[in-house]
Amino acid sequence: MPILDAHTVEFFSKSPEQTRRIGIRLGKALKAGDVICLQGELGAGKTTFVQGVAQGWGSLDAVSSPTFILVNQYRRADDEKIFHLDTYRLASQPEAEELDLDAMLAEGILLIEWPERLGALIPAERLWIKLDHLAEEHRQMNFNASGKRADELLNEIRNSIFGGG
Repeated sequence: MPILDAHTVEFFSKSPEQTRRIGIRLGKALKAGDVICLQGELGAGKTTFVQGVAQGWGSLDAVSSPTFILVNQYRRADDEKIFHLDTYRLASQPEAEELDLDAMLAEGILLIEWPERLGALIPAERLWIKLDHLAEEHRQMNFNASGKRADELLNEIRNSIFGGG
């Protein structure tokens, strides 16, 4: 289990179920204002991971990839919200600015697929997760925390994967 530094964890998932379970553990820890960035090519497991996050968080809504509508919103019984963004189809920075990430963050949690397309609009405090397709069901997951809250979330992941705490 390589821990590359205090703000980074690398994990190898052997199945979609394992990827989803890590998402569930993270979802249980999320609260309004949290930003999760999911980087990875098509088929890398981003939606599978988000399904786990939404399940662990307690979503009343089914998860689907928001590729064609940019933003899906998931609700919980207590009226909390997750905003699931897929910025793959954004054409420009002005188009990205129209999404109004600040308004979404004030209301809930942000899960952003293809975050690299947002450039400087991405909040500085975030947990960045890079998923790489290694083999049919195997994925490499690199978690990198920026900021105190993201470090707390990273510790949740570290403890759920490797035990302790």
